[in-house]
Amino acid sequence: MGTTTTPEEWPPDGQFPFDIFISKKYKSFWDAGNIQFTDSVGNLFFRVDRSQSQNSSACQKLILDASDNNLIRLDRLVKGSWQGFMVSDTEEKELIFTVNRTLNTFTKLEFDIFLGDGHGEGAEADLKMKGSAFKRSCTIYKGNSIVAETSLMYTLGFRKHFIPRNRFRVTIFPGFAELSLVVALVVIFFDKRKFWV
Repeated sequence: MGTTTTPEEWPPDGQFPFDIFISKKYKSFWDAGNIQFTDSVGNLFFRVDRSQSQNSSACQKLILDASDNNLIRLDRLVKGSWQGFMVSDTEEKELIFTVNRTLNTFTKLEFDIFLGDGHGEGAEADLKMKGSAFKRSCTIYKGNSIVAETSLMYTLGFRKHFIPRNRFRVTIFPGFAELSLVVALVVIFFDKRKFWV
């Protein structure tokens, strides 16, 4: 299990992994809810919002920081592919990554991630993402190194506490400073999974 940090302290100086926590916040019974990423005491790091595409009826997702500044816009393409664009309130910037799903079974998902806007056919992926959505297990790799991984939160101590399955942890490992990219990839991995409903 990792340590905690705040958005202002990112990236951390330490050599230890740290945790952020994923949950879904509902304003009312009828509300679809918003995915949030917080520290261990509930301080908001990021949240995910849905936005309507101006050019089509397709649904997009926005990664926002704790001050509601737009950071990354996620566009779902065909057959499990996505693109991520760096955005701001006033302008849209360049494509920052493309994600292609390479395996989709009941128990296993795999994706290749290409950073930047230039990768030809047969190019090697910059990052890979593998796991099982049902088990809330997603691991992001850079080569042979683990960048981040998700895990369920289990009961600790002698008292039993109910921890819903739509709340789980993302552990970020040292050496990778792109926290918003990790958040965007986790959102893509768990997109349209029943526990986000």
